[in-house]
Amino acid sequence: MGEADVKLTNLDQPLFDGSDATKGDLVGYLTAVAGRILPGLRGRPLSVVRVRPGQEPFMQKNLPKYTPEWVRRVGVWAEASHREVSYALCDDERTLVWFANQRAVEYHPALSTADAPHRQTHLIMDLDPPEGDSFPAAVAGARLVREALRGCGLDGAVKTSGAKGVHVFVPIAEHPTEDVAAAGRALAARAERLDPALATTAFIKDDRAGKVFLDATRVGGATVVAAYSPRIRPGATVSFPVSWDDLGDVRPADFTIRTAPGLLGDADPWRDALPAPQELPADLIAEGHTIPVARVQAMHEGKRRARARRAGGEAG
Repeated sequence: MGEADVKLTNLDQPLFDGSDATKGDLVGYLTAVAGRILPGLRGRPLSVVRVRPGQEPFMQKNLPKYTPEWVRRVGVWAEASHREVSYALCDDERTLVWFANQRAVEYHPALSTADAPHRQTHLIMDLDPPEGDSFPAAVAGARLVREALRGCGLDGAVKTSGAKGVHVFVPIAEHPTEDVAAAGRALAARAERLDPALATTAFIKDDRAGKVFLDATRVGGATVVAAYSPRIRPGATVSFPVSWDDLGDVRPADFTIRTAPGLLGDADPWRDALPAPQELPADLIAEGHTIPVARVQAMHEGKRRARARRAGGEAG
């Protein structure tokens, strides 16, 4: 199954401004890497980022009414909108090609499967560098995370985000979501302590002072772009697995929908790099539970600063 089972349209259209690619190139790329991207998507509620000609990209979670019946789906209650969202389960090449024909460029699976929605399968650290040509800073931040992981007996795999940063994935055994979140906070704090001049856990952007943000907030209902997923970035870059040894020798622009298939050959470096699921150390979890949740802390701090600004204006 694949292209032959989906009616493909407008393959010669430009994919998006600055992509240097067509919709047909996207279909061809995803067909070429289907066997490698699908293991990261299969069985997981999927959000995609689509781009239509002349429009801004948009994230699609709820499947449109015209979705073929053969696309598997799962209903997930969305507390924020108080409704059930019908997510796709991209389990096979035919579904992947259908999404490509819908101009779905980016693939963001849930952190848990539809069969076990409360079991997050990976602890994830997103290394977000400051503005500018700062990928080397993201690499340095990822190495801090690796050192912190090693310090508590854990191991992880690394990939480019396809944008400007780096993702570290740590496959984990079954733990309550709140414990996974706590372990992520503690891991980020430990990595920050290794080099506070380079890295920060400050959630508020204005507080980062040009440092790499160690983002441990990919938990619960969050998503993260899949390995091998294209990105809506100049050149149609791809989130691509890199060995720890080679991480300092690459740039995100090295990996695009045009170059990635040739670089991969028949290999699946993401599958090969991911360690087996690991138990999170009890002391890491305990430390994390003493650290405030970043988004909640930032919300309270934002309100405090707003009150201070208003008070300063009244005083003036």
